[in-house]
Amino acid sequence: MTLTDMMKSFQARHGFPPGRNLVALATVESHQATDALVELTPIPSDLTTMYWAIDEVSLPDVDSGYFIHPASMVAGHYREYGAVQIDGEEPALVFASDRGGHLFALAGSGRVWRSATASWSDQFDLAAADLQEFFEGLARLIIRQL
Repeated sequence: MTLTDMMKSFQARHGFPPGRNLVALATVESHQATDALVELTPIPSDLTTMYWAIDEVSLPDVDSGYFIHPASMVAGHYREYGAVQIDGEEPALVFASDRGGHLFALAGSGRVWRSATASWSDQFDLAAADLQEFFEGLARLIIRQL
């Protein structure tokens, strides 16, 4: 509901209409993509659970813009770039980005990491203790824009 509220008041606050902000629910096709991703690489269970409910999230008007990639895109990126290597962590899987090109990766530990630059091979810093905390942070950004 909060995202809907933000979109209703967006133009009045900013003077221009909002972009395409959406939370796309999982479909049969996205479930198949999630299954294929699970077969391709060890995927953190929280990410599998998320993909069974949500296909993708596009929030270009929230803060600098946030995007949760669909499982099919995550698989393509994994094939092209592999997993992200973070010291002291199991390999992490990139699942999201922001408009600045920073990447968000979920490690086997459940922690979410954010790239320091727009690179797959640069330093990653801790962004959230787990996926729930990551989404709670996005919710707080939405609420601040109301």
